[in-house]
Amino acid sequence: MTAPETDSDRLAPEARPLVDALSAAFPDLGGTVTDAAEARRILAAAAPSGKAAQTVGAVADRVVPGPAHAPGLPVRVYHPRGPRGVRRPTVVFFHGGGYTLCGLDSHDATARTLCAASGAVVVSVAYRLAPEHRFPAAAEDAYAALCWAAARARAGGLGGEPGAVVTAGDSSGGGLAAVAPLMAGDRGGPAVALQVLIYPVLDAGQGSGSYTSNATGYFLTAAHLRWFWEQYLGPDGDGSHPYASPARADLSALPPAHIVTAGCDPLCDEGGAYADALRRAGVPVTRGHYPGMFHGFLGFPRLLADARAAVADVAEAIASTVSGRKISGDVGGATG
Repeated sequence: MTAPETDSDRLAPEARPLVDALSAAFPDLGGTVTDAAEARRILAAAAPSGKAAQTVGAVADRVVPGPAHAPGLPVRVYHPRGPRGVRRPTVVFFHGGGYTLCGLDSHDATARTLCAASGAVVVSVAYRLAPEHRFPAAAEDAYAALCWAAARARAGGLGGEPGAVVTAGDSSGGGLAAVAPLMAGDRGGPAVALQVLIYPVLDAGQGSGSYTSNATGYFLTAAHLRWFWEQYLGPDGDGSHPYASPARADLSALPPAHIVTAGCDPLCDEGGAYADALRRAGVPVTRGHYPGMFHGFLGFPRLLADARAAVADVAEAIASTVSGRKISGDVGGATG
């Protein structure tokens, strides 16, 4: 009889120190910490994460139009190094943080990495956070940012290729990167060439097997996710709405997708099921699955070989929107 699998068996050894450090610094959401403002204060006081910030060509903060009757949206626009006038994708990037935490600064290194690796113009979006602004505020902000970026790409204002607008995000931002194309399909545009979903939040039901098998021990916990959904939906929010849970939407008219999943993540099965559902709906999908990684691993390419591989695959998928190469199958890590 073989010994039962343990956390240390499943998590890659090089990832354990990172997971332990991140877990120690992260607020006990839903436990001793129930207030979002307190959680933000704890994160702000934490030591730097060690994420490496890559050099890009130019960075500019600005405010763009938000949804009707809502304030303007702060965005940070990253231009890659290299000559102007080159055909480039435009990536509309949504940060993670459970719809409740984080912002432009917390994900600056990730946005820079995507910009440098893919050669794309990256528009990082500071959407409104819960519980101060509950569903569907973040979704409406995501769609407004997509509309602005697509219009600027068409006009040449971002230096991007008009037909190569990409939505991308990690965690809850990955959910928004899936929702924005859904909203575009329902509202007559704009066209999206690719959705990049990095360990995305896709279903308020929280019922997949990895919610149980990866409930604790790998930084993000099932309890954290329950608390995030409570903040985002509130007591009356409709978690079954496809703009909250894109896993429950009609997926047949969506753009191609590249999905990144981590084997030691409560959201792992959710991302895999979404990839399968997209394929059944006839949508081209690539998936990079990394069995020994954890939620958030892509942010540490300086420390983790799997993160470097995942970034390279994401960058290739983004770059392919200009070249017109078709994406299909599975890439990176192990398929599943």
